[in-house]
Amino acid sequence: MLWRVFAPLLVGLAVLGAWHALVTLNDVPVYLVPSPVAVANALVADWPLLSASLLVTLRIALLALLLALILGVCIAFVFVQSRQVEMSLFPYAILLQVTPIVSIAPLIIIWVKDITLALVLCATMAALFPIISNTSQGLRSVDPGLLDLFRLNRASRWQTLIRLRIPSALPYFFAGLKVSSGLALIGTVVAEFVAGTGGSQSGLAYQILMAGINLNMPRLFAALFLITLSGVALFALSAWLAKLALRNWHESEVAHA
Repeated sequence: MLWRVFAPLLVGLAVLGAWHALVTLNDVPVYLVPSPVAVANALVADWPLLSASLLVTLRIALLALLLALILGVCIAFVFVQSRQVEMSLFPYAILLQVTPIVSIAPLIIIWVKDITLALVLCATMAALFPIISNTSQGLRSVDPGLLDLFRLNRASRWQTLIRLRIPSALPYFFAGLKVSSGLALIGTVVAEFVAGTGGSQSGLAYQILMAGINLNMPRLFAALFLITLSGVALFALSAWLAKLALRNWHESEVAHA
């Protein structure tokens, strides 16, 4: 268990050491590539500004993830009730995945007057498809023998859904959640770039834009570091929830318990 924690830390420290050595030995200007020390100093000096923007970005990403979970699970429940419904609607769900969010975000921001709601909708579109796809697959991936047993015992459609399909779908659902958590953050950052909103409601993407314009590379890298750290934290939270839900019965988590 300790090795799983320390091995990535050692790799990260080695990368930071090589980065610092290359920048220092080659005397690279700070406005091109700052050293890790300069980034850390900027993170400390600009923490009030960056932390406020971090909270804005995280709030939008979490709201979008929650909305994607609710919509995705509900849509998956509808799909599993009828193959005809799924065949009719699933191609439109695929459109959410293949359409670049950067091309849709300007329209949503124009149509929706509330900027926060517009950003949430953009991020939700980015995060929705993995929940729909994985949950639908999980709801259909039930043991045929168990399904026959439920039919022999005259189980209703609702009882089959609650007692068989949903437990069978949980591993698939949490796999989709791990993907969607990162996509929600990516969608939020992309939408913030497109919106370019400043002031007290500005997220980390706006800080990156302004830092790039002002050639303040240490602040830019500090904001990027916070976005990366947020993505890792969201993934870790999703993995922890999966372990919490599956550790007592599913082989994917019992084997690592």
